[in-house]
Amino acid sequence: MKIACKVFGLILAFGLALASRESPAQSYPSRPIKFVVGYTPGGSNDILGRMVAQKLSERLGQSVFVENKPGADSIIGTDYVAKSAPDGHTLLVSSAAMILNAALYDHVPYDTGKDFIPITMFASDPLVFAVNPSVPAATIRELISLAKTKPGQMFYSSGAPAFHVSAELFKSRAGVNIVHVPYKGSGPAITAAVAGEVPMVVVSIVPVIAQLRAGKLRPLVVTSAKRDSLLPDVPTMSEAGLDVQGGIWVGLFAPAGTPRAVVDKLYSEVSIILKSDSTQKGLATLGYDTSGTGMSPAEFNTFFRTNLGKWTKVIADLNISRKQLAKDPGKAAR
Repeated sequence: MKIACKVFGLILAFGLALASRESPAQSYPSRPIKFVVGYTPGGSNDILGRMVAQKLSERLGQSVFVENKPGADSIIGTDYVAKSAPDGHTLLVSSAAMILNAALYDHVPYDTGKDFIPITMFASDPLVFAVNPSVPAATIRELISLAKTKPGQMFYSSGAPAFHVSAELFKSRAGVNIVHVPYKGSGPAITAAVAGEVPMVVVSIVPVIAQLRAGKLRPLVVTSAKRDSLLPDVPTMSEAGLDVQGGIWVGLFAPAGTPRAVVDKLYSEVSIILKSDSTQKGLATLGYDTSGTGMSPAEFNTFFRTNLGKWTKVIADLNISRKQLAKDPGKAAR
């Protein structure tokens, strides 16, 4: 009798433990889910975030919406998610900015490597260096020659650290001094270049393709390993004889401490969306690279940490910082 009671007790305890472990996923989501984007509307983070949010809402039967929290190179929005309840209802749509900010700034108000759980990658996008049509340069080499005649007198806009770091790498390789003008997102950075407020913009291809096709901006070079399908006539940096890397990726993150069952459920639903024929076709039509789309949390975590080490070294080697923009960006984020 005693043995039977003990066995029954063990079975009951196991059942309760299993139910407890499964309950977060079973009850999730219990209210609307917020995708936080640390930039203004119009950039790749925003475009992809809204695309996935709409379809995830349909699959979960719960509202999923994007909230833009721009400022301090996305630090404001990133910090907001880092300090949110780890229950899967507040998530971060972010990019290479997460790993670059940790190296660019002396202080950020969160731990990039510890405060987030990578869920999956949405897509990636190479960069394009484009100029206002008034700039007398039809190629990147002509721009370099022009910049060398006007050291410190030419300017470029960018709306994210990934663009800034790639531009600074270009300046180092090309031996030119073109001054950076920061904007709170790709949308404003593109608008400034179109308006002629700055002669050049460094940005990912997708958000600027309409302006390029309309002739409002002239593309000079792309940072991909091979020519981009949206800009087949535009040479790569390698073709121009420059060893300059660059590009963005956009993915989904949860605050550290989010139950694994919730992370797994989110990945399961989002990966179905990302790998569907309609989404793949939509991403390709927009010009995104889908080679990493829908990678597992483990794969995305490895990718994230590998790039954190790689770009931290590049930034240190080039001695790039954002001190000129904010002495302590964390103050703005707190």
